[in-house]
Amino acid sequence: MIAKAKLYISLLLILTVLVIGVLGFTMISNDSIIDSLYMTIITMSTVGFGTLHELNPTEKLFTIFLIIVSIGVYGYAVAALTEYLANDNFFQLLKYKKMQQKIQKLKHHTVVCGYGRNGKQAVVKLKKFNMPCVVIERDKEILNELEQNKILYIEGDATGDEALEKAALQNAKSLITALPSDADNLFVVLSARQINQDFTIISRASNESSCKKLMIAGATNIIMPDKIGGEHMASLVVTPDLVEFVDKLKITEEGSTNLEEIAINDLPTEFLNKTILDLDLRKISGCTVIGFKTSQNEYVVNPEATTKLAPNSNLIVLGRPNQIQKLRQVL
Repeated sequence: MIAKAKLYISLLLILTVLVIGVLGFTMISNDSIIDSLYMTIITMSTVGFGTLHELNPTEKLFTIFLIIVSIGVYGYAVAALTEYLANDNFFQLLKYKKMQQKIQKLKHHTVVCGYGRNGKQAVVKLKKFNMPCVVIERDKEILNELEQNKILYIEGDATGDEALEKAALQNAKSLITALPSDADNLFVVLSARQINQDFTIISRASNESSCKKLMIAGATNIIMPDKIGGEHMASLVVTPDLVEFVDKLKITEEGSTNLEEIAINDLPTEFLNKTILDLDLRKISGCTVIGFKTSQNEYVVNPEATTKLAPNSNLIVLGRPNQIQKLRQVL
């Protein structure tokens, strides 16, 4: 900020000397404004162009004064400009503006509000699925970490509309708000839903009483990390083998099983309104259909082979990573 202030001061000084020069030549030489401006510019710049007329002693003294003052102002201006350019903030600002331009071009990305424990886990998962995301964070140390990990970010308060708009929320596919305060998450949900009426909003909550308020505000799903953690620990006691198996259904380990969601609308048109049997995923990829989501958002576990692939519905598929990869290539 000091370097920037010095730069502004130097510009003000140059403008002041310019005004003094024009007024001085106008009063001393009775020249026109244009002639006085010409004399001032060639004097300040010391380019060596000829004068408009022979200078009298008073004019010569004023010209000497103007040259000396101009040299001093130029020296200060050069020092201020050098300090400003050498300052890390200048290059940081250029880098930030370039990143903002990239963010504004994003489509169907996910905005993550807060890069704490839950926000960080969300970003890691999104990155593993190669899904574009933007983090809104105000902590300087965390911003440095985001920059080192080459994660797009917006510096600011997620509860403010300005930060949400900078994250291109109107073009986003979803928003995850993982702020530590339920009140802040509620405010984010309210603001985000006003900007984008159609996308998915997932909010973190600490208290049961906040869930209903978040739903009314426009949250699509609400996650309570403490509750999930407690249930998971209890499940390790009640059904340890089942929990361990479910934990294997993830993308992080090579050779592990995997779950994939397939939107029926993304399938080739010849499969629309056909059945799961007609699709025959087991034959073409080795994957198995274990779930079906209807267009009315109803879930069917282990659906019948005669289930129709209606528009706006989804399939949940189980398979090893190589089988999932083959499925993506085929479909």
